[in-house]
Order: sequence, then structure tokens, then C-alpha cells
Amino acid sequence: MGNETLTPRFDRVVLIFNPARAGMAARIGDLKHELLTALPDLTVEAQATGFAGHARDLAREAAVGGSPLIISVSGDGGYNEVVNGVMDASSTRAVCTVLPAGNANDHFRSMPVRQLTEAIREGSVRRMDLLRITLRGEKGQQVQYAHSYIGFGLTPLMAIGIEKGGKGKILELLSVARTLSSLKPFELERADGATAQFDSLVLANISRMAKYGTVSEKNNPNDGQFEVVTLPHSGRWKMALMTLRAVTLGLGRQPSVSSYAFTTRNAIPCQIDGEVVHVPANTHVLVESAKHALTTI
Repeated sequence: MGNETLTPRFDRVVLIFNPARAGMAARIGDLKHELLTALPDLTVEAQATGFAGHARDLAREAAVGGSPLIISVSGDGGYNEVVNGVMDASSTRAVCTVLPAGNANDHFRSMPVRQLTEAIREGSVRRMDLLRITLRGEKGQQVQYAHSYIGFGLTPLMAIGIEKGGKGKILELLSVARTLSSLKPFELERADGATAQFDSLVLANISRMAKYGTVSEKNNPNDGQFEVVTLPHSGRWKMALMTLRAVTLGLGRQPSVSSYAFTTRNAIPCQIDGEVVHVPANTHVLVESAKHALTTI
């Protein structure tokens, strides 16, 4: 038994990264060296992205054959592309994980931390839920997955404000303050025809988001449900208090559901794992928990 050879869980490791990010070349070189030193029989492939959306293409191609471990060396947005690429593959044994290398790493901070080489050596995996958002409007139907959260109203506008205002905690908090002063409510229509106005709507599969906020006490991304954090239209002072509470104490326990649907009455921005998309008016939005959809380590 002492000479037993263990069959590896992965036939290769694929590193997907943005070469334009400062220091990335050295980071990938060090990572490959670390993996090959600890696991000399491992095949490690480094694949650089060349344009926005390229990580999704690379992940889709990598997921088609064999049993790869696909590692996104990125922030939340890059990992979102990799996750969607794997989900594009109709049948796959691919396993995904992320190593933080971006401005926003909410997903990484919310997941249990494991030493990478040890996790690869053990080959143990776990299943986690994804959020599946379906947008159906005049231009047809679009389906996308989120590993962490989907936000409407305040959340994507904060992301846009931060992007325009510059990086760094002080600049980002100033950008958030400016965003609060210019926020306009958005109106949704439920299936029963009732309408409601919101300043913010967040559907979260993790407990932390927007870098500094804790949106829920719950952190169980594999139970087939997600948390719904709403802020009906109110005064700016109430939005500011909610933001301050998220940054400091957290928002506490939130309602959990397996699906959430509405129709937009006006065009609104939407943030999916850090990437902002614009949803036209009269779009039917369905968000569902895709239970155990992703295999990760």
C-alpha cells in the first residue's frame, strides 16, 4: 500500500490571465514555478487573453476535453468570463477556481481559503451554486451566469462611479458619495402586475460585495437559494445609512429565494459580478439559482 500511485483528479491546469495587468507576467511565472515544483508531473498551460470576452472563449475551449482545472488569475469580472465559458460547454468535467488579481475580489474573499497546491494534490472538489439571469426583450433572449451577485440601481452605479473616480479606498468612497447624490429610482413590474420603485436591488450568492460591504450574514453558496437585498425608493439619507451599515456592521440576515422575476419599466444598469451591462426598458428579467452548477476546489 505504501507504493500505491494515486491517479490525479486533473489532467492539466489552465491559467487564464490578462497580460496587460501590471506585474502579471511575473505572477504567472511564479505560479507556474510553484505548481511544477510541488507537483512535477502536472501539466500547466498559461493562456493570455487578448480582448474583452476572450477569457470566456479560452475557458470554453479548455473545458471541452479531459479533466482540466481552470484557474482564473483575475478579479470578479475575469472569473465571471471563465465561469460562463465553462457553462457554455454542454458536457464537461472541468473544475474552476480563482486566484485574486483584480480590483474587486469579492468572490475570493467570501470563499473558504485553501492552499492551491495542496488542493490540487488532494483532488477534492465541491459543488457550488451559480445565479442564472435570463433577459428577454425585443432583441431576443440572453442568458448569463454570475458566481457572486447581480445588482440593479445603486450597485452598478457605484461601480461606474468608482471606475470614473479612480482607484484607492478614499477615492472610491468619494465616488460612492457622488453616486448617492445623483441616483434616480427605477421601477419594476411583478408578474401580478403590481409595480414598485427601488433605489437598489441586489441578488447575492455570497455575503460580501462592492469591496467594502457585507450584504448578508448567510454565506452558503450551495443550498439552491440566494439572498434578496432591497431598498425601496426613499430619501438619500436612508441610502447613505444603508451603505454605511453595509460597510461597518453588515446588513444582517436577508430573505432567501430560489428565483426572482420582474419586468423593467425603464432602462436600468445591471452589475453582474463586477461587470456592468445596461438592461433596456420592457425587459423581462428572471434570476434563478442554478444549484450545484459549478465544480470548484
